[in-house]
Amino acid sequence: MKHVPCALTIAGTDPSGGAGIQADLKTFQELKCYGMAVITSAVAQNTTGVKDVHHLPLGFLEKQLQSISEDMPVHALKTGMVAQKDMMNVIADWIPKIDAYYVMDPVMIAQSGDSLSEEESREVLRNQLLPLTSLVTPNIPEAEEITGKRIKTEKDMKEAAEAIVKNFGAGAALVKGGHKKGTAVDYLFDGNEIYTFESERIQTKNTHGTGCTYSAAITAYLARGYSLPEAVKQAKHFVTEAIRHSFDLGHGSGPTNHFAAREEVSNKWM
Repeated sequence: MKHVPCALTIAGTDPSGGAGIQADLKTFQELKCYGMAVITSAVAQNTTGVKDVHHLPLGFLEKQLQSISEDMPVHALKTGMVAQKDMMNVIADWIPKIDAYYVMDPVMIAQSGDSLSEEESREVLRNQLLPLTSLVTPNIPEAEEITGKRIKTEKDMKEAAEAIVKNFGAGAALVKGGHKKGTAVDYLFDGNEIYTFESERIQTKNTHGTGCTYSAAITAYLARGYSLPEAVKQAKHFVTEAIRHSFDLGHGSGPTNHFAAREEVSNKWM
């Protein structure tokens, strides 16, 4: 049988479809990966913000993970919203049991500004999960949270990426410049070298789920066998097009367009 790249997301939900596991699975599908999902929390949210969060029982999280590892191949996985320290500990115990790339999207705050992570769990994220990662993909506020240092310049971004790897044990760090003005520049440090990924900044309010989509795209490309720098390069293009052709849906920050890169998509959708 032909090799089927398999990608797993471990994250919270978004019933409006723009972020969380819904965005991840759409991205996996578009990038020709068999997508799987383990739910950490059921989140009542939409383009305007988070209304409520229900964390799934710890034992059920464990059973979901076991259901995957005892039956399905995992070539790459990502974590998104993991709000509780006990959840992080369960996931940290499970990840070494499988042979897969691990991409962490350190989801702490939603696009709307709502906190999605309990304060005490952030220390566990730093100490337990970060050292297991192949890559962590913080935006500037998340990188500040991890390093404890303010980030104002591109030099600060590069130094933060290096610090996350050297001081916190991440395999690699991609510090994203989406919160800065001007050109959208991201910096990847793989332990040896700094890579720069630059794209034009799309002027739109419709950026709901961009972090989920970006990290899911990197995960998909890694599952397909791309090198880390090439996976980031391709994912950066994918998310840029998804933002460029985003949907003006909802009353807040609208969702990105996960099938924007399809050549066959009708112009009416673009």
